[in-house]
Amino acid sequence: MSFPIPGWYFSLSMTLFGLLFGSFANVVIWRLPRGESIAHPGSHCPGCDAPIAWYDNIPVVSWLVLRGRCRLCSEPISLRYPLVEAASGALFLVAALVWGPSVRAIFGAALFWFLLVLSMIDVEHMRLPNPLVGTLAILGVVGVSMSELTGWCVLPLAGAGAFAHPWLDAALGALLGAGLPGVLALAFRLVRGKSGFGMGDIKLLGALGLFLGPYVLLTFFLGSFLGAVGAIVASRGRGLTAARIPFGPWLAAGAVVTAVAGPSLVSGYLVLVGIG
Repeated sequence: MSFPIPGWYFSLSMTLFGLLFGSFANVVIWRLPRGESIAHPGSHCPGCDAPIAWYDNIPVVSWLVLRGRCRLCSEPISLRYPLVEAASGALFLVAALVWGPSVRAIFGAALFWFLLVLSMIDVEHMRLPNPLVGTLAILGVVGVSMSELTGWCVLPLAGAGAFAHPWLDAALGALLGAGLPGVLALAFRLVRGKSGFGMGDIKLLGALGLFLGPYVLLTFFLGSFLGAVGAIVASRGRGLTAARIPFGPWLAAGAVVTAVAGPSLVSGYLVLVGIG
């Protein structure tokens, strides 16, 4: 379903909403892993615990105006906050540009937002919280149901779908997303006696299958490749087995690339190897 509004206006609106959701993303990233409420209390300085005024909570701008410090106690404010806000705005803009003024763009932006939050939590805490992955999966079910019941092109985001019914694409995507790494993790455990993938990664891939359909396999391969490169770089001088590399951010990067350009990448590869 498309909205009857100019593309530039939709892109600008999505970017602004992305910045606002980026501010909320920082709240979720900090509080959820620590078991704190994401609703109460309101935003406050972790140094002096003073409430943050609305004019000091404008995404990116307030951090620049305050020069990265609390107005009251001068406690440094991490650079992570404006970077997450800017990244969220940029990802919402990408969704708007790729899918235009449509419901599909909104679901794409929502997927990107969850992936950003999950990536930041995984980097800091080495886990992907079930409430976030579960909410992402529910959102995927909603999008697939909208596609199935209304005929709107909402999900899957990658390609037009391999089957006539979006539910079949979603079911196959979820099965491939969770099934393949699950089998590989089991085989790795049998051979090496330890897990090759975390259960959080497997659950995330299952949820991504609802959004990407069978193209979730491309996400898995891209994430594995990027993760392997990242592990090699991070382990320089320490040995590969000493490095603990979160897999979630690499899967997130692979999912964004797949959603935006998955079919084109697959088609280009098939032509390159002489199949397409």
